[in-house]
Amino acid sequence: MGRFIYDTSANAIDIDDRTLAHLRLVVMNKLRRSESFMFDHELRDGTGRRSFWIHASVPLQFHFIDRRPQTINRLWVEELMLSASSPSGLTLSPEPKDAQPAS
Repeated sequence: MGRFIYDTSANAIDIDDRTLAHLRLVVMNKLRRSESFMFDHELRDGTGRRSFWIHASVPLQFHFIDRRPQTINRLWVEELMLSASSPSGLTLSPEPKDAQPAS
């Protein structure tokens, strides 16, 4: 279980490493294009959700527990990119099946 840390450790959420690897790609690509966006995340304990306004001026970290890199599901990255570009912002969807994962 990795952690997404936005600004300070008080703004951290736990996300499994596989999902975190895909989230990292989406955030990296959006910020590389100077595109800010909203990221909504359902809390694991069922107590609600947190919303983050992702902007290049705010420090963020992706803390992975597993040292091995994850294989990337391109279809999932594409779905997440579309979500991040939507008016409601990025929400993490379940991983779709992908016949040809990228390494």
